[in-house]
Amino acid sequence: MSDFGLDLRDAEEFIESEGTVGEVVLGVLDGETEPEHWIRNVEYGNVLVLAVEGDLNDLASGFAREVNDMGGELTHFRGFLIVSPPNVGIDTERLN
Repeated sequence: MSDFGLDLRDAEEFIESEGTVGEVVLGVLDGETEPEHWIRNVEYGNVLVLAVEGDLNDLASGFAREVNDMGGELTHFRGFLIVSPPNVGIDTERLN
């Protein structure tokens, strides 16, 4: 086999500097944070629990469609927006 020069040290440094993988991230959705930040967290496999401070539709418009398109889910629950990455469902069955 040929050696194609994969250097995992760079990948580890990138992951550590950009955020954690597979964690629950608490935040505030108030328009202060760029939508790309939330998208990147979902791409990393993080679940977001965001306290909504303002109009949800306006605040989530910069990332909601992209999260949906990648297979993630978004649910508004008691003043929070819960955002999950692909393959992590949000069970709302007990809310009825």
